[in-house]
Amino acid sequence: MQKYAFIIIISGLLFIPFLGGVHLFDWDEINFAECAREMIVSGDYLRPQIDFMPFWEKPPFFIWMQLVAMKLFGVGAFAARFPNAITGIVTLIAVFYAGKKVVHEKMAMWWVLLFAASWLPHLYFKSGIIDPSFNLFIFLAFFQVHLLRTANRKWLHVLLAGLTLGMAAITKGPVAILVGMLALAVYIISNRGLNRYKIKHFIIISLCALIPALLWMTVTAAAHGVSYGQWFLNEFIQYQIRLFSTEDSDHGGPFIYHFVVLLVGCFPASVFLFQYGRKQNADFSKEADFTRWMWILFWVVLILFSIVKTKIVHYSSLCYFPLTYLAALQLYRLSEEGIKLKRGVKILLLSLGSLLGVVITLLPLVGIFKNTLANYIADPFVVGNLRAAVSWSYAECTWGLLYLIGIWISVSIMGNNFRKGMTLLCVVQIAMIQATILHFTPKVEAYSQKAAINYFKQFAGRDVYVQPLGYKSYANLFYTDKRASRAAEYIHIRKDDKGRETPEANEHWLLYGKTDKPAFFICKIMDSSKFAAMPQLEMTGSGNGFVFFKKR
Repeated sequence: MQKYAFIIIISGLLFIPFLGGVHLFDWDEINFAECAREMIVSGDYLRPQIDFMPFWEKPPFFIWMQLVAMKLFGVGAFAARFPNAITGIVTLIAVFYAGKKVVHEKMAMWWVLLFAASWLPHLYFKSGIIDPSFNLFIFLAFFQVHLLRTANRKWLHVLLAGLTLGMAAITKGPVAILVGMLALAVYIISNRGLNRYKIKHFIIISLCALIPALLWMTVTAAAHGVSYGQWFLNEFIQYQIRLFSTEDSDHGGPFIYHFVVLLVGCFPASVFLFQYGRKQNADFSKEADFTRWMWILFWVVLILFSIVKTKIVHYSSLCYFPLTYLAALQLYRLSEEGIKLKRGVKILLLSLGSLLGVVITLLPLVGIFKNTLANYIADPFVVGNLRAAVSWSYAECTWGLLYLIGIWISVSIMGNNFRKGMTLLCVVQIAMIQATILHFTPKVEAYSQKAAINYFKQFAGRDVYVQPLGYKSYANLFYTDKRASRAAEYIHIRKDDKGRETPEANEHWLLYGKTDKPAFFICKIMDSSKFAAMPQLEMTGSGNGFVFFKKR
């Protein structure tokens, strides 16, 4: 119990403080937070909404978590990110328990340490996006399936596996079921059978996985009608198909996109996957079955989302669980079983760590010499972003230099004492991640979106319309604390060919229709000449790549 208490305290200190230090980032963070805010404003806790219109892209569970946090702490960035901080604490407890159960307590501690010391796994617990809780539910489902193989109370693990898989589905969608089905198919093929599992158990797991979604849809249909439920389900399925088959929202990329994201974003854990060789003694050890499940989960997720046309960083975040497990297993063997660190792994540790260190070292120089760099950038919006008044000094390069020194010292110590060197590397990583969150992220936000956020915030509590032109944003809804106004705004709204209200139509009405209250607009600088030429608009200012208008 002492180790669990220690993990709770340390992870709480890492994940909870300073959650509200920067504004929520467009799109995803503000998207989900806005859904939660609109649930509070509208009093409709069953149907996710954006701009007080149905939002069918995601199920509601994570939004409910944010809603509870907003009831406790008030609407804001801290409350929107708080559920993931709690998820981070639960995740580290879960991986410690699983590692201790499957392998050994020492391996479990390595797993906890790697999860906290790898860049993206740590940063996501300080965010307001869906994936950390979705990933946790998926992992718990796989862990329960592993326990099912040798447990006495098999039906308990069947029930828990099904319900956690179902909670993943009501958190992010049917991709949870798809991942489970693909992983099971690969497991059966690789083992040439069920390997002591029974098909009836997986049938019951599948049925149990439907329970959370069926409960939500049944209650929603009872409150809002069966036709709404049918319409929502159809739109939801169409959206999922579009994500898989097209590059949604300009988020495309090459097939190797997620390979690179995991290699760099999960440093240093990702490097230790290269410690594996062709012959693995894991197949003859007590953790063999769970290790096989983790390899399968890793490759299923990585290949699936490499095939998917839409490429977004967090799509491969489910790989963090198997990746850190497999890496921790190698750390355990390197520190306890006398296995030697491969020369190639050592070189990759130094190379990738040095690359990250150089990037962090050069970041302040980008800010210092931004005016010179702007001469070589063709994108006027990026040039406008760089004009933000952000203070930088040469002394801030010290962060990157200290990180570089820490990487080299840690790796050099590994040759004589792997445990000590790796522990030092993890401490250096955690310190640098915290420095990034507290010191660098606010400066990056000042370049990317702060001018727009400040523009929106000045309208909070005012009875006006505020609308982005030519680009998509949710910040105008969240940071103006927008309220529904059906009588004026939506009676005149245009509809698409299926009779649905659309934000684009809303923009059209605000520009050309007869509005009942003042309307204000924001666009990116490359679109400003087009809107400045409209006689109904008057330019009121600009800032860091954004241009502001009001309707005459």
